[in-house]
Amino acid sequence: MILIDNAAQPGLLTMSECVDVLERAFGSIDSGQAIYRPKTDVNVPNSKTNEYYRFGSMEGWFDGIFAIRFMSEVMVFDRRADGSWREDNYSVEPGKNCAVVLLFSSENGEPLALFNDNWIQHMRVGATAALGTKLLSRADAETVCLIGSGGMAQTFLEGICVVRPIKNVRVYSPSRGNREAYAARMSERLGIAVEPVDAARAAMAGADIVATCTNSGVPVFDADWLEPGMHVVCVGTNEVPPEAVPRFDVAVRQGVHSMAPSEESARHRAGIGLSYAGFVAGSEEEMARIPEGGAAHIDAGAFPMYTDLVAGRAPGRTREEQISFYYCHGNQGLQFAAVGGAIYRNALAAGRGTPMPLDWFVQERGI
Repeated sequence: MILIDNAAQPGLLTMSECVDVLERAFGSIDSGQAIYRPKTDVNVPNSKTNEYYRFGSMEGWFDGIFAIRFMSEVMVFDRRADGSWREDNYSVEPGKNCAVVLLFSSENGEPLALFNDNWIQHMRVGATAALGTKLLSRADAETVCLIGSGGMAQTFLEGICVVRPIKNVRVYSPSRGNREAYAARMSERLGIAVEPVDAARAAMAGADIVATCTNSGVPVFDADWLEPGMHVVCVGTNEVPPEAVPRFDVAVRQGVHSMAPSEESARHRAGIGLSYAGFVAGSEEEMARIPEGGAAHIDAGAFPMYTDLVAGRAPGRTREEQISFYYCHGNQGLQFAAVGGAIYRNALAAGRGTPMPLDWFVQERGI
């Protein structure tokens, strides 16, 4: 059993390798050689009037490795005068979070590794954006619009650059300082032109690929800004205006994202902040803290899945001028099994990771 913390993970897996292992894992779902449980959230009130506690978990299995990823966090809802809102989260104090990945051997049940999830989380999301882009965007796509300048926007762009010959990037986020810092950092890292711009529409005009990576609770672009031939990929469907859906010639979801309620009730319902569904405790007054709508601006459940396209059950892009859309949520537990397994094997080969006593996790049966 080893600990592979955030400091040990970089260098154990490249973005190209991350894309490859996820492509193999997603391609193994239909044959029964990979499986996952969709994300489940449990939400309970705390003492703050604009917060709710959330515990989320997901699992998956691939190539002999079973993974569970869980997170303990407080959602903070920032409501604005114009009716829009955004969600932030923290554990213990702002700027920190608690999210852990555990890996197990499906051969004998042995616990293999414990991860902090910050680095692997960003890598696996960026790689899924790359898979959708590889599947649906034009092969000659070379210009990217990025809306958002945080950590996910970094790995989104890194992943997209693995699968397409990107030459130019325009980035917009509400904070001028953040977008300028992002542009400078990513230009140096990737060796391409990354330009900060003052408006989302300016970033989007003429782009081949539009990537939205924000924590906004409302759409971040207008449907009228879509142009023939564009490919759109998002972190959350809350970022996408409902009016855009009829404009998408091809729309694909990655997989099943959350355990949606079969019979929605006050205690198990959709649209909990930026969560798609979850179990909710609290009084009516306490539950009123949670903004309406959440991540349910568009119904991605009607879209075919990644596996449908690769198996030929649904068509992908068939014409250059088509507008395509990829929703890169779903299969999360499987992603942690596939990417975590690759990192674990590389860590063993490189002698990385901190040993942990197995008897901390394995016990004798009986009293």
